[in-house]
Amino acid sequence: MDVDVLIVGAGPTGLILGIDLARRGVAALVVERAEGLFPGSRGKGIQPRTMEVFDDLGVLDAVRAAGGDYPVGMLWRDGKQLGEHRMFDSAEATEDSPYREPWMLPQWRTQEILLARLEELGGRVALGREVTGLTQGEGDEGEDGVTVRFADGAAVRARYVVAADGGRSTLRRTLGIGMSGETVDPKPMLVADLRVSGLGRDFWHIFPPREEDGDMFLALCPLAGTDDFQCVARFPEGTAVDLSVDAIRKVVTTRTHLAPEDVTEVRWASDFRPRAALADRFREGRAFLAGDAAHVHSPAGGQGLNTGIQDSYNLGWKLGAVLRDGVDPALLDTYEEERRPVAVQVLSLSTSVHRGEARRGEATRQLGLGYRDSTLTEETRPTPARIRAGDRAPDATVAGVHLFDAFRGPHWTLLALGTKVPDATGSVRVVQGPACEPYGTGLFLVRPDGYVGWAGSTETGLARYVTRFGLLP
Repeated sequence: MDVDVLIVGAGPTGLILGIDLARRGVAALVVERAEGLFPGSRGKGIQPRTMEVFDDLGVLDAVRAAGGDYPVGMLWRDGKQLGEHRMFDSAEATEDSPYREPWMLPQWRTQEILLARLEELGGRVALGREVTGLTQGEGDEGEDGVTVRFADGAAVRARYVVAADGGRSTLRRTLGIGMSGETVDPKPMLVADLRVSGLGRDFWHIFPPREEDGDMFLALCPLAGTDDFQCVARFPEGTAVDLSVDAIRKVVTTRTHLAPEDVTEVRWASDFRPRAALADRFREGRAFLAGDAAHVHSPAGGQGLNTGIQDSYNLGWKLGAVLRDGVDPALLDTYEEERRPVAVQVLSLSTSVHRGEARRGEATRQLGLGYRDSTLTEETRPTPARIRAGDRAPDATVAGVHLFDAFRGPHWTLLALGTKVPDATGSVRVVQGPACEPYGTGLFLVRPDGYVGWAGSTETGLARYVTRFGLLP
């Protein structure tokens, strides 16, 4: 085998999976068709749950240093400020949820940070590698795996392959996996990174359309950590959006009070038609779909990039358990079982936000998503407290230890709260202390991706559960 896992696509989804596998000692290679990383700001919103993932993977400090809070919206008309418009429902940080507001970071900068972390861990990205096909089955040495072919005639043999190559995924089509969905908005949209003079950076500048213009709005958002603004504009249905510098200047000056010379530079531009789509399945043999290759979202609410990162965070520990700890490969079946229902839920949310039917609030933070119905989840208490098996494991202070500090790393963690520690804990990290909110009393086994896998009032059944994952001899 050339590698254990081949990851196709060097966006946030692919890079996160590469990082998680690298820290587990899994030989993985990320390949990217383009000659460089994605250059635009498109996925600029980092949700609180993703900030928790960044904390675990060792990139949180870099992300916080490079980005910033979202500014308040400011409505404009005829060169005058009409008043503030709050884009998000605000929320205060708490001990169990230290990150409560979305964080702004242009996608290109997020990818730079993730690439640096991947390389720090010994991983790598091969650029200019366009996938043209794959074959599953036994190789020349009789080992089961996947052979992925590239446009230059080269091939890579891997035990598993992950398609993280976007909404137009070549691998998904090659695997014969269909994708169905709907057009969220038939009106095309422009998104571009601009340098603009004459506007302050304290507000997200929103230019509502006049009545005669329908809903053809334009917004200019200062991109935290840069000198750029992200421009988003809607066009009438059937419009072929012109991405030339002159055309973008004209759109900005027609819909705002700015002059053409105020748009000093167009650094990146793209057009799209908002849609929602879901792959029929997330797995075919030894190939998996993640991120936009599995689900495509409207950008409203900032859910797409974050959901892809959560896909990788779910799949990474499971691949590591199978490839490094000898766990039954049937564990990998739970990736689709757990992630596809989440994708369905988030797709509905992002579509509702786009259509003005839902606010950007608690649901968009992704802190409430979980796996209570998963076959990996065992809740053995007759009357569970607030936190149940399958839920995200929140932060708390137990015997002077912040739980997020204890969770950090590729291990499992057992919380023994107001009860004794079991005699056999194997390779599980143990935190013992008094009962505390929001957990209450009991034993809570926290998975490597920060969800409670097993919960009980006593240790009955715990040894059997952890043995499934190679945690006990």
